[in-house]
Amino acid sequence: MGINMSIRIGILGYGNLGRGVECAIRQNDDMELIAVFTRRDPSQVSILTDSATVCKVDEITDWKDKIDVMILCGGSATDLPEQTPKYAQWFNVVDSFDTHKRIPEHFANVDKAASESGHVGIISVGWDPGMFSLNRMYAHAILTNGKDYTFWGKGVSQGHSDAIRRIKGVKDGKQYTIPVESALEAVRSGKNPELTTREKHTRECFVVAEEGADLALSLIHI
Repeated sequence: MGINMSIRIGILGYGNLGRGVECAIRQNDDMELIAVFTRRDPSQVSILTDSATVCKVDEITDWKDKIDVMILCGGSATDLPEQTPKYAQWFNVVDSFDTHKRIPEHFANVDKAASESGHVGIISVGWDPGMFSLNRMYAHAILTNGKDYTFWGKGVSQGHSDAIRRIKGVKDGKQYTIPVESALEAVRSGKNPELTTREKHTRECFVVAEEGADLALSLIHI
């Protein structure tokens, strides 16, 4: 008789990232989505996996013995700094925290919580940091004297868009990251320029304000 060795997965947060994680789980035979946890009314959340349950976040600790890995799909601005250390008390956790300068701080907080509870915490498993970090590492292993440049876009930044939507007075917002053409050309031509992130990218913000919002104050925060 065969033994079911599938990894039991929980998803916390069911926005774009949470939906993407669910689709990825469905492509792996050794993983099984057990439950999705949301701050919304579960009856209003429709998921693809018929066998999984949609629950309120408040119920998450009731599942600590039923889930092997909790994948945290919140935003880096305010969700993950609080959620990942918190839920490492009860689960092995994975997140995609991507605020580069705060990674050492986030690592220390998650490491402390996970070590104390005997769980595993893996952070910053996204595009960058994450997959792009591995690409840079492989390239430097082959070209030890090489110099790397990372350009993002053109496209929507999930993290920056999430940060915009959390500003008081903002109803909805999207942030588009666009590489600066002159910077791209300088790199492609072999000039090896020294460029800051700001010099490599333009960030365009499109915002819908709440009715009656203080537009001047909202713009200051953006």
